[in-house]
Amino acid sequence: MQKMSRESPNPIGVFDSGIGGLTVVAALRDLLPAESIFYIGDTARVPYGGKSRRTVERYSVEIGGLLLAEEAKVIVVACNTASALAVPRMSEIFKVPVQGVIAPGAEAAVRATTTRRIGVIGTRATIASGAYEHAIHQLAPEARVFSAACPLLVPLIEEGLFEDPITDQVLARYLAPLLAEAIDTLVLGCTHYPLLRRAIARAAGAGVTLVDSAKNCALAVQSLLATEDLTAPPSRLGRLDVALTDSTEGFLRVAQDALDLEIGDVQLRAVQARE
Repeated sequence: MQKMSRESPNPIGVFDSGIGGLTVVAALRDLLPAESIFYIGDTARVPYGGKSRRTVERYSVEIGGLLLAEEAKVIVVACNTASALAVPRMSEIFKVPVQGVIAPGAEAAVRATTTRRIGVIGTRATIASGAYEHAIHQLAPEARVFSAACPLLVPLIEEGLFEDPITDQVLARYLAPLLAEAIDTLVLGCTHYPLLRRAIARAAGAGVTLVDSAKNCALAVQSLLATEDLTAPPSRLGRLDVALTDSTEGFLRVAQDALDLEIGDVQLRAVQARE
């Protein structure tokens, strides 16, 4: 018997420690135009990348609770650090599906590589967690994974230095050890990094395939909504609402222009004071 669809007009809830997760929002808007999205950037406590697992879990659960208050039908963790450290805990306590960015990125990397030599760049916390190595090795045990923490990239991106000699120099420094290992695939293991895609492609060279965790996360969300019968009615046009936990209009507008997103009035949501 054919399963009856339970179309849901409720929004997809998306969060990140800051504004970088808007790359996931942009990918979702392109792929799923009928879906409404409620995005929260935890700008009062950004970055998550240098914080402990316990703290990242607590922050993620708090922001997830704010998304549930907006009646989110799924929660998308558009932050590699929170995906690496907090998704298991969130999946335990929330009744809605929780989708991170690690597994889709790992799956795409395994599909893309021909030599099984894969590079990963991300924040210190994401790299230290070993989450990408674990996810890739579950799919391809024979793969060699070479990782590099790139702590200067997010500040450069948030300054809007997408095409700048300083950014090119920093990328060259960070990528040199990975390129020396003859990688053929590079995972952009931070949702800020797609904003630097052109600069990263130049630094990596034509022989390296870039894997964008934002785009692959959007594909995973599409599949999840279909599996859970939670897709929005196809005849509607979804809306985008953005909330921040502290006012950060500068980079928000830079990201809006770079990603061709229409963002109206930005709401504020209260969380505990920054530690």
